[in-house]
Amino acid sequence: MNNPGGYDMLYNIITGINAFLWGWPFIIFIISIGIYFMYASRCFPIFHFYHIIKHTICSLWSPESKETFSKREGTVSPIEAGCIAIGGAVGCTAIGGVATAVATGDPGAIFWMWVWAVLGMIIKCAETSLGCYYRYKNEKGEYYGGSVYFIADGIGKDMHFPTIAKYLALLFSFGFVAQFLGGSQVFTIAEILNRSFGFDMIIVTLIYSAALFYIIFKGVPRVASFAIRVVPFMCVLFILFGLGVIFANIEQVPHAFYQIFTCAFSDTAPIGGFAGATIIQTINDGLARSINSNEAGQGSSPLIYGSADTIHPVRQGLWGSFDVFINTIVISTITALSVLVTGVWDSGQFGATLTIMAYNSVYGYPGVVLIGLVAVLFGLTTTTGWFTYYVSIIQFVFKNHPHVRDHMTTLLKYLYPLPNIIIVSSIVLTGNGPDLFWTLVNITLVFPVGFNLLSLFFLRNKFRELLRDYKARYMGIGTIDPSFRIFRNTPPDK
Repeated sequence: MNNPGGYDMLYNIITGINAFLWGWPFIIFIISIGIYFMYASRCFPIFHFYHIIKHTICSLWSPESKETFSKREGTVSPIEAGCIAIGGAVGCTAIGGVATAVATGDPGAIFWMWVWAVLGMIIKCAETSLGCYYRYKNEKGEYYGGSVYFIADGIGKDMHFPTIAKYLALLFSFGFVAQFLGGSQVFTIAEILNRSFGFDMIIVTLIYSAALFYIIFKGVPRVASFAIRVVPFMCVLFILFGLGVIFANIEQVPHAFYQIFTCAFSDTAPIGGFAGATIIQTINDGLARSINSNEAGQGSSPLIYGSADTIHPVRQGLWGSFDVFINTIVISTITALSVLVTGVWDSGQFGATLTIMAYNSVYGYPGVVLIGLVAVLFGLTTTTGWFTYYVSIIQFVFKNHPHVRDHMTTLLKYLYPLPNIIIVSSIVLTGNGPDLFWTLVNITLVFPVGFNLLSLFFLRNKFRELLRDYKARYMGIGTIDPSFRIFRNTPPDK
């Protein structure tokens, strides 16, 4: 494959690394972990989906709304944590990444995106629950939890495997930091505004980085305030207009689903501008974009969910399940169907360009403006959300050194926007396109996902205990054990 700018060798190396890392062993590993947790939970997200919806999105208008919006000093409310996590996950992957998956992995990639979304509902419930169970409260009264916390205390202390915990935490953290260096959100935004309005991508990146800095400068409280105001609005806006694209081409919907299911299990020949795809590439793209859109198994969202004022770890875990559902089953599916029913998926284009073409075919220029607006909002909620994740990691690493911790947090505020500028500038100046960019994103996913899922498997029995206790206390299933400790380090004070 020829790559503009004469970077054929680089392109081949990167795609080769991606093919190796996302080969059959890794695919089988992550799907097996998902199937195990689904089986061990007795298909909790499926059979108790109504319970999940009732105690998440529907709780906003129910007598439980007080619980949903409550927060003690040092915490965020369950809905604030949910909005930060949803905003941190949905991002521009829903606009550019999913469309690219269809364009490079064929429509069958969407089937595999759904597979991980269903399995990811229990995976995210598990990692969120464990992140809350093993959370800490610092000397300021602030709560922090997440993957590094349950690796250290769960595997290192409770299971007495300190060496294994040390290396799992290091390898997970390595991959997690690599995500920070990805710049996927601002790249998609810059791409959209460049192709739609001719804006210079580097200038867009600089302005975006300034807005990002403004939001994160006041720390987690401002991020939470921003998320709870923006996330519901942007999700509803995207869903409504995306459904408009689909209904405008309703006659193509049956064929779109036919393509999704038939292409999921077979190699696909070249069609139009589509170069064709093997089944391994189809599965690869589908799973990677699913994980990138909902972050289930990635170990990111639990870092903010651990700060929520929740009555039980699994109660916040329900928000993790809902997070996956709205991100992938709803929003990402709308993007995928939009590019399929409008027929733009095989045009030879990639990334956000496909989504722009789909919306433009129905709404004209206003549709292009809409995608630009949504992209900016998606990007800001994602990058600000991820800022809170890195604050949580800093809290963990320097929990015994509060002065160093505070200095590192301040330093992060100033350094956080810089990778966006560096990554986007390098891509623009070298002439590499979105197909290569999203391949790089795939590669950075492997380490955090692989080692986080391995850690979850180590702690599978603890999650089963938490789920069993939750069912007994709040669902009337089983018998309550009054001696069971709901939080390991931070017993509730209410």
